[in-house]
Amino acid sequence: MKKLINEFKNYLKNEKNYSYHTILSYENDLFQFRNFLIGNNKNIDIGKVNHINLRKYIVQLKDKSYSQKSVARKISTIRSFFKYLMKNGKIQSNPALNLIIPKIDKKLPYFLYIQEINKLIDSTETGKTSGIRDRVILEMLYGTGMRVSEIIYLDISDIDLADQVVRVLGKGSKERILPVSKPCKKAIIDYLRIREGYYLRKNKHAKKEKAFLLNRFGGRLTARSICRIINKYMNLTSLDKKISPHVLRHTFATHLLEGGADLRSVQELLGHESLSTTQIYTHITKDRLRSVYKKSHPRS
Repeated sequence: MKKLINEFKNYLKNEKNYSYHTILSYENDLFQFRNFLIGNNKNIDIGKVNHINLRKYIVQLKDKSYSQKSVARKISTIRSFFKYLMKNGKIQSNPALNLIIPKIDKKLPYFLYIQEINKLIDSTETGKTSGIRDRVILEMLYGTGMRVSEIIYLDISDIDLADQVVRVLGKGSKERILPVSKPCKKAIIDYLRIREGYYLRKNKHAKKEKAFLLNRFGGRLTARSICRIINKYMNLTSLDKKISPHVLRHTFATHLLEGGADLRSVQELLGHESLSTTQIYTHITKDRLRSVYKKSHPRS
């Protein structure tokens, strides 16, 4: 089975073009399933696995208090694996064919109101080099809706200030072009000036660093650092909300829809594979409208 898992990994990488982290998640799920199948039997035959084995595995996951979301993901992995094996003639029948993935209640994502996002961005200390860098991070995350994993891998060459766009490599290595707002463009220009004048001059060994966002040592900024930066300004502004870098992406989508943007356009900007993923933001805007209606209408 180990060999089959490795073949499946190559398929995900070379044919499906999945990201490293997605493939790693599949691998971990499958090796966990393999360990369950092995038990005391060192010579498990994947062709003899049946729907009863699969149901017992799912029961075990639930007994171990895995969340519904984790169980759903592991079932999805197993289904994809057996579908691949069946398609390539590795097994005669697919025991996972009738496995049902449980529906997961989607939680409404947190977002910031316009006055809150303005307060957050304006709290950056632009008199300091670190503050100028921090401002461009906040402006770009909110102004483009890109993921943290996308902004940390931005290179200087990905930014086109003449056309006011940035090129982003998203999930599955899919490229998309995102427009840049005027405040975001100004923040980029301010940052590029101090990037050359401070970060690279201070760290001569980093002269050839192509990364857009740099840490104080002249290397590429990490996702963990961006989390710390955002938490710092959330504390400074005393915004009492659960916050993560992804909240700025949620805020971007919510504000676009509230401003009249169509769902398909927002889907393209966010890089969502399915429109259903984007539709969760319509619930937020509906709740907001309902709240405004109840507060404002005399007969509500």
